[in-house]
This record gives sequence, structure tokens and C-alpha cells, in this order.
Amino acid sequence: MAPLRVALARLRPSALCSLSHPSSFRLTYLSRSLATAKAPSTLFAPLDTFSDRHIGPDDDEAASMLSKLGYASMDAFLADTVPHKIRVAESSISDASIPAWSESELHARAKELGRLNKPLKSYIGMGYHNAVVPPVILRNVMENPAWYTPYTPYQPEIAQGRLESLVNFQTMITSLTAMDIANASLLDEATAAAEGMVMAYVHSNQKKKTFLVDSGVLPQTVSVLKTRAKGFGIRLVISDVNAALTDEALRADLSGVLVQYPDVNGQIKDFSALADSVHAANALVVCATDLLALTMLKPPGEWGADIVLGNSARFGVPAGYGGPHGAFFAVTDKLKRKMPGRLIGRSRDTMGNPAYRLALQTREQHIRREKATSNICTSQALLANMAAMYAVYHGPGGLRRVANKVHGYTQVLKTAVERLGYKATNDSFFDTLTIDVSVAAKDADSVHAAAVAAGINLRRVDDRHVGLTLDESVSPRDLIALINVFAPAASAPSASLSDFPVPEVPSIPLELQRTSEFLPHPVFNKHHSETEMLRYIFHLSSRDLGLVHAMIPLGSCTMKLNSTSSMIPLTWPEFGAVHPFAPVDQVQGYQHIIQELESDLCKITGFHACSVQPNSGAAGEYTGLTVIKAYHESRGEGHRDVCLIPLSAHGTNPASAMMAGLKVVPVKTHADGNLDLEDLKAKAEKHKDNLAAFMITYPSTFGVFEDGVTDACKIIHDFGGQVYLDGANLNAQIGLTNPATCGGDVCHMNLHKTFAIPHGGGGPGVGPICVAEHLTPFLPTHPIVATGGDKAIDAVSAAPFGSASILLISWAYIKMLGGEGLSESTNIALLNANYMAHRLSSHYNLRFKNNNGRVAHELLIDLAEFDKAAGLKVTDFAKRLQDYGFHPPTCSWPISTCMLIEPTESETLEEIDRFCDAMIQIRQEAEDIITGKQPKENNLLKNAPHPMAAIVLSDKEWDRPYSREAAAYPMPWLRERKFWPTVSRIDDAYGDLNLICDCPSVEESAHS
Repeated sequence: MAPLRVALARLRPSALCSLSHPSSFRLTYLSRSLATAKAPSTLFAPLDTFSDRHIGPDDDEAASMLSKLGYASMDAFLADTVPHKIRVAESSISDASIPAWSESELHARAKELGRLNKPLKSYIGMGYHNAVVPPVILRNVMENPAWYTPYTPYQPEIAQGRLESLVNFQTMITSLTAMDIANASLLDEATAAAEGMVMAYVHSNQKKKTFLVDSGVLPQTVSVLKTRAKGFGIRLVISDVNAALTDEALRADLSGVLVQYPDVNGQIKDFSALADSVHAANALVVCATDLLALTMLKPPGEWGADIVLGNSARFGVPAGYGGPHGAFFAVTDKLKRKMPGRLIGRSRDTMGNPAYRLALQTREQHIRREKATSNICTSQALLANMAAMYAVYHGPGGLRRVANKVHGYTQVLKTAVERLGYKATNDSFFDTLTIDVSVAAKDADSVHAAAVAAGINLRRVDDRHVGLTLDESVSPRDLIALINVFAPAASAPSASLSDFPVPEVPSIPLELQRTSEFLPHPVFNKHHSETEMLRYIFHLSSRDLGLVHAMIPLGSCTMKLNSTSSMIPLTWPEFGAVHPFAPVDQVQGYQHIIQELESDLCKITGFHACSVQPNSGAAGEYTGLTVIKAYHESRGEGHRDVCLIPLSAHGTNPASAMMAGLKVVPVKTHADGNLDLEDLKAKAEKHKDNLAAFMITYPSTFGVFEDGVTDACKIIHDFGGQVYLDGANLNAQIGLTNPATCGGDVCHMNLHKTFAIPHGGGGPGVGPICVAEHLTPFLPTHPIVATGGDKAIDAVSAAPFGSASILLISWAYIKMLGGEGLSESTNIALLNANYMAHRLSSHYNLRFKNNNGRVAHELLIDLAEFDKAAGLKVTDFAKRLQDYGFHPPTCSWPISTCMLIEPTESETLEEIDRFCDAMIQIRQEAEDIITGKQPKENNLLKNAPHPMAAIVLSDKEWDRPYSREAAAYPMPWLRERKFWPTVSRIDDAYGDLNLICDCPSVEESAHS
């Protein structure tokens, strides 16, 4: 500790005064006055209005920014920023169209709707369980903004906490499945299965078109597979796999086989011989499984599976009417470089210390654009972290105890119902039984009626069978109540637990019982008291920069306030403990919320109908394009398969188009960033007979409102195509324009951007789509709960309403802001970005602006000049910003030499100025390198970031031509509040060459 004390002593306040600052820098920040909430209109108006808390700048600050931009009013500023021909009437989004509720009114309404969700105990199963969330994880992870407000860990030096937790998740998955490597989660089990199917197809070099699905696979998974298979031209065969594999013609064209282990009816099958047969056909075995069951079952990696996937939510994540839940995805070593999604690996920093990072980022599919086979660009990081923490808290011993209890209760239940004359159709099982009721009862309906009367939901199978799945939440009282559902229908007396013996041996075939150990790593064997768990959770969160620390000005990411008031209902049991396949009459609270949200989103976008099923922005893109494809097919124009996409588009756009079965044709952009309308028209005319769609982001990814958007859309419509307007930048439109007015036919929205769902450190997200009236019939349906139109495409996610529970957040956000608050939020988002552009443009090259000198809600600065003059890359500026306590903006996208900066409406003028001052000071530091005051290779930017480990180096070790003060405290306000990077710059190349994606072993931990 001595070097630390010496280093801290060196950082004396007097030294700070000697640092060089631009003349515009104010040495002392004046604290912003308390939020100047507007005076209530009457005595009886609420005081807890939301917009004053959500929007950062108050009226005086907004007026000051407008003045510095040369405007006397907001209207004059907007007139120069948004093209007049796409403006909508102010009354279109107002408190008349979307009334505003105060925070207390919102909570009262949420409670009222929560009571409409009937609290029946669901044993429906089918991949969903009533998870028990340990309170220490519920309060300190799920409800903790330090965990749910960070962004995807693309800046690993300020994200080591959740990266470590995600490595715990990956390790948990590989250990339980006995596979070689796992990713850091996917969206849900069904879409993970679709990724597995496509991976098998790609493994065959896209030559083998048949994918075989066992009849025991979950129906929602089958529905999603049907949707995905169509875009790739894959032939889906659903059958008993052993019987189907006797067909030699099928084997010759086979790319892969999907099995469920245990299956939907609870049966546990030995698939080892099947795996040998599939491998003999040079195909892959994909296995969907259950993590808790794998504590007792022989893991798939030991019987020959190539890809293993499933839902991790029963490890401490609420059912939430279907999500969000973190899917897991694990593969053999030979498939690791083709695996979709994010992968966390161990590397080292420049000081040689171990550090975590996103590994093999060039493998991420959306980067490959039209050559991609997946559009995954997010994960379910928050939910994966909760599942990982659950495993850390329980450890292998605790997980075994939970599994033994669940399995033992299921055995008691089987004994009980068979004594009553019923028959379980599956002789082996873990937690699920399928009961033949035809002998002891009139029919299945009579059993269901008795169950509902007792406050219980069972799985509907057919008129002779019912299904039920037990989980950790089942108490002895619950078990007796469940048994007694079956007694009246069989004319038998009620039972008690004393009537049944405690099982002595598992109801699992001996050859399928697990014998291998799991989770031997120290992290899963030391944090079992709540004290230790709490400290571990807070230790990790202290290593991550989130919105609790500073603004996160990531362009195209809209990192705005995730308000506490909108988050509170999320974890109420009225919403958290609801099964996604519960009968609709039992979930009227959710139904009201979803209908209200869909209605408000239609008002905001100008469209006719909405589907909230897509559970990410990229999933929304894919869904919208699939709807367009279905529309063309319904008109006898299924040959339309060309999609025009600007070169400036996000990589998920061409990837999504490819997945929907469309051919991508790129469209040029001009040097000023605007779409090349002549090139668009030429290509639309060239492909007029096959033109399906045009994808455009508005405002553009270059940060401007293009004047020609309506002209572009008209060109497409004139040649028979449909317009997909990417809603990633919808935060710049609300109340000013909308996708329908711009000429779109369909758009997706990122609820985790515009509508304030937290990014969760890399997920969850929601990407609903809104469509024009002629596309409404094609919105996606679901095999269990009917959704969508009368010509619906198959499901695009596992649950009928996607990640339903977090829809509450956006519903609350919209209701509390109301129409006027939503519109004002957009106005301030535009103002903040333009003020920031004004302050930075004299120091950096502002790459794009409109003819009036205005940007939209984000700005693009080009750093190419510094590479030529001083050898400085975008990364060097980004890492140096970490020393100033900021998360860097979006780097090297949409142009490799640029930073894309988006401040959002939630940031105060003080915070915006603080960021600008940091950027201006870094510009001065770069100038010192250009002029030779600092060397090109050993300087503040190249050595950034500077963690405490670097600052406490001895004088002999400190070999840098600048002071520790300049490295750690380049601005005076950092002395009062500084977020420290926990490692120095991470060596990406080393991490990719030495790919390690799991926790340190016992031996490694002992050595360290």
C-alpha cells in the first residue's frame, strides 16, 4: 500500500492548477440549480410530473443553448433542422393524443392493471418455469442501475465487472453441458435453435438443405424454425428422428438434427446412437436442453452433441410473461469461429495483467453485412448475469439440492396420480409428466376445469392428456394442492403428503445419469453466504461505468435516462410471475398494457398496426422484411427478392435482408452523406421486376435529416417495392415527423433506445414493428397464443409477446411523458446535439451537417487528420476519454475514422459542457504530439487509459514524459468525482490468438 499512498500524495490540488487548459475551460463548475419544475397549472395538478425529471436542461439552459446557436426560439431552430415537407402537425403527438400521467398516477394505474393478472400457479412448463430469484440478486442486480444502465462492453477497460460475470455465465454453460465453448447468451431458446439450424446449414457449405426436427421439440421453437428456414430455403422435416433417419434420400441432404433433452412431454431419451448416425451422414446434432436437469442428466457433450442450447431463465430470472430471458448456446471447438453472438475471452492489458474483452469481434456476423448468416448484434447480458449469479450463489452443491427437490416432487406426483388411476405416459423424467386422464376422468377438460378452480394451470395437450412441469417454487402445500386436482375427477378423497413414500432412486435411466462433476471453479464455490455474495456483486459493479457515473454519448444507441419510476413495476409479482402461455382471460393486465403500448407506438409512427413480438432491434428488422416478403407472395409476386440498402446502413440491415431471403444491392451515398437518389433510381429501375424492398435509416446514420427521404420512398413505390424505415433514430422524430409521413411502409423501433428500456450491459432489447394497413394481415402469429393477422407469418420469437415484462418500462415511459413530453424530449435531444456540435466544430472536423449547418440528434466528428499528423487513431481518443471519466462515443462507425456522438435529452447542460471540455482538452493533448511537445509513441493518448495500477508505479518504473497528474486528473473536477478504469489498454490480438473463454481453474486461481 505504500506506493499507493505516495502516488495519491503526489496528486496534490496545487498541481492541478498548473495544467494547461483551453481558454474556454471554466476552472470551477457551478452546480446546476435544483430542477426547475414548471409551476402546476392549478392547485390540484400533480407535483410529481415526469418530464421535468427526465429532460436534463431546464428552460433557462435550453434558452442559453438556443442563443449560442443563434436562435430566439425552439421553433426557429427546428425549422432549420427538420425538413419542412416531412413535418407533422403539432397536434399529432400531444397530451390530447397521449395524455400525461404523473409518477404516482402511473404507479396507481400499474397496480390496477396488475390486479387484472390472475395469480394462478402455472405448471405449464414448455421451457418456462416459476424461477425463484434470490433476494440478494433481485435487489442488487436486477433492480440496480449500476448493473442495468451500462452499455455493451465494447470498451472493456471500463467494463471488467460484467465481463467477468459473463465469463462466469459462459463457464457455467460449458460445465453443465460438457461442451467446449459457449457464447455470452442469445435472445431466447427458439431463436437460438434457429441459429443452430442455420449454423448446421452453413457447416454443410450451404449445400445440404434438409434440417430434421424431432417431434418432441417445443412447438414455439418449431414455429420460429419455420420462419427462419423459409428465408434460407431450408427444408424443415418434423418427425420422429429415428424413423426419419432410415430414409437414405433424406440422409444424403441432411445438414443437421434438432432434439429436445428432456422432450416437451418430459421423456428422457438416449440420443448417443442417434448422434453416431447423424455424424455418419456428415451432419450436426443440435440439442435443446435444460440447465437444472443437466445437474442430474448425462450432459449432451458426453453423448455427441455438436451444438447445445436452451433457456437459462430457471436460474433465477422471473417468467415475466415470456421474457426477457437469456438463451445459452454452446458448441464444440471446431465450430467456435462460426458461432453467432458475443463471446467473452481472457486477454491481458499493456501491463501484463489479466483482463476480459469481447473476443473475435470480427467473427460477429452483422459485421459481414450481406455475407452474414445471422443478424445477431446483441445478447441478454443482464439476464445472463442474473443466471450466472444464481449459479455463483448456489454453487454445484446448491444446484444439486434444487434439482433433487424438483425431481423428487415430480416422482411423488407421479406416484400419487397413478394411485388415482391415471397413467403417466413417460416412464423417465426430470420435472415434467404427461398424464393420460382417459381412464380415471371424463376427459382432459374436466381436469383442467378442476385445476383452474383450485388456482392452477396445467398444460393443454389434447382431449386425453394433460401435462405438468414442476420447479423450484413448488412448496409441499403446492404439491398437495396439485395432487388433489386429480382426486375429484377420479372420485377419490383428498390426499396428504404422509400418504406417499419419499423416492429413493431417480426416475432417470442409469446410463443417462450424470457422473461427471460440474462447476469446480473457485468462483462457484466461495460466495454462498449473502454477505459474500453481496460484496462480490458490488465488487464487480464497481468496475463498470454506467449512467450512474456519467453520460454515455454513444451515437445510434440513445443512452438516455432509465427512470426508477418506470422500472419499479417490472419486479412486482403481478407481472413477474406470469407464464407466457397462461390463458388470455388470466392476463388481462398484460393485455391492456400491450394494447395501450401498441396503440401509442402506432400514433408515434403514423402506422396502422404493431407487433411487439421481436425481441431485439435486429429481430425487428428481420420481422419487417419477412412481412414485406409475405405481402409480395400474397400478390403472386414472390419473385420479388431484391433489397436496396445504402452503403451507410448498419450492418444488421443487409444481414437481416439476407436472412429474409432477399438479395442485397448496395446504393451509393454522396460525399456530403446524403443518399445518391440518381443511383437509387437507376438501381430501382434496373431491378423493377424483382424489387422487394428498400431499407433506409432516418435521420441517417451520418446524423442529418436528409431532404430527399420522401423522394427516395416514392422511387421505390413507383417500381413496386416496399420501404423499410429503420427506426433506430426515432428519438429524433417524435412530434416532428414520423416514418409513415416520410414514406415508409414498415419500421421497427428500439424500445431500449427511444423508449428508455435499459441496455443492461448488452441486452435486453425489444424491437417491435409498426406497419401500414396493407401489411397488417402479415404480422407474426404464435402457435400457443394467437397473435398477428389473418395471413400471419410464423413466430419470430419464443413467446407470443416477446420480452413482455420489459414492455412495462416503455409503456410507463410513454404514459408519464405524454405527447407533449415525448415531443419536448425530441426537441431537446436535437438541441443538445447541435449545441455539442457548435462547441466541438472549432476543434474537430464535423463531418456532416445540413444546408443550414444543423445536425440531427447525433454528430459525426472525423479524426482522420490526427492519424496523418500524429499517428493517432480513433481508439486512442476513445481510451483517453476513459481517463476523463466518460464512456467514449461510438467508434469507427459508420466511418472508420470517425466518432458518432449522441448526448440524448436526459443530459444536463453541465454534463454536456463537461464532455465537450474533455474533448477539447484531448484535442490540445493531440496538438502537443503534432507539434513535438510529446513523442508520438509514448504519450497521454497512446498510453491511455491510466488505471490506478499505472499511477502507483514507482518513480523508477514511471517512464512516461508526462506527470501522473496529467494522466489521472487532466481536469479539476475529476478530483472530486472520477471513475477509474480498472485495467490499462487491452491487447486484442493476444486475446484472439490465445482464446480462453472460461473462468480461471482452481490451479490458475491458486497460482495467481
